[in-house]
Amino acid sequence: MKLDDEAKNAVRELGDAVNDSIKQSAIVAEAIMRLREIGYSPNLTLKLEIGLNEIDDDFDENAELELTDEDLRELRRMKIRIE
Repeated sequence: MKLDDEAKNAVRELGDAVNDSIKQSAIVAEAIMRLREIGYSPNLTLKLEIGLNEIDDDFDENAELELTDEDLRELRRMKIRIE
């Protein structure tokens, strides 16, 4: 998919926002500090992939989703409930 400049900028902003939120996370800072306390110097590399799909104006909110037993097990493992 070819993106126009506005979409490219929006994707770049999203990547920057994710990066900034990780940098500012007290939980991440505490985990890094804990590693340093036990004698390790962490090197954290995260890969962010942003995928885009164009919005389909024909989207049907009442469409039924068919899930396999394996799908349901995986969702339960991730603590996601389907109601």
